[in-house]
Amino acid sequence: MRILLDENIPVDFAGELRGHEISTVVHLGWSGVLNGELMRRARECCDVFVTLDRNIEFQQNIPVLPFGVIVVRAASNRMVHLRPLAAAILLAVAAAKPGQLQKVGA
Repeated sequence: MRILLDENIPVDFAGELRGHEISTVVHLGWSGVLNGELMRRARECCDVFVTLDRNIEFQQNIPVLPFGVIVVRAASNRMVHLRPLAAAILLAVAAAKPGQLQKVGA
């Protein structure tokens, strides 16, 4: 599965999602790109978009996207808060469907 990590997720977190092709907004040079344009660009490079942005479901038309969206709800974007959610994120990735949003975490 091709996963794109939003810029609000540390690049190091990619190592927690073994078995998948991981890209990051940071490595692609897309830092600072607004969500609408980011969603257009993501169409070409991912099956699942993972973000900490809880407002994305209200700002974007998720049902028309050709990839799934996973919103991670963690206390912060620090690895200490994200690492315990890695297994749940991997389960959400496995269940991801285009145009659907899933929430992981508290």
